[in-house]
Amino acid sequence: MFSFPKEYRLLRRADFLRLSAAAHKLHTPSFLILAAPSAHGKGRIGITVSRKVGTAVVRNRIKRLVREYYRHHKGCFVSLDVNVIARRGAEKLDYRLVSQELDRAAERLAGIRC
Repeated sequence: MFSFPKEYRLLRRADFLRLSAAAHKLHTPSFLILAAPSAHGKGRIGITVSRKVGTAVVRNRIKRLVREYYRHHKGCFVSLDVNVIARRGAEKLDYRLVSQELDRAAERLAGIRC
C-alpha cells in the first residue's frame, strides 16, 4: 500500500525537461513544485535537490522526507507528474513541516488535474 515502485518515479531526463517547460509552477517557502498532467495515467514524482542546499547527507535526508510524504499521499497526485525542487532552507525542515508545506501545495494542485 505504501510502496514506492519505479512506475511512480520520474526517471528519464526527458520527463524532467517536459515538466520544466510545460508545467504549472507552485512556490512554497522551501520548495518549487512543477506539475503537469501525466501521460501515463499514474501520478509520478521526481525530487531534485541541488548542492546549493547542503551536503550529500542533507540532500538525501530531504529526498527521503519528500518520498515519505508522497508514499502516504499518493491519492493527491493521481494523474499528475510532479517534480519537487528543494530550495535553500529546506534542510532545516522536519517531516511535520515538509508535510505541512506539501499539503498546502497539494490543495492548490487539486485544480490542475485533468
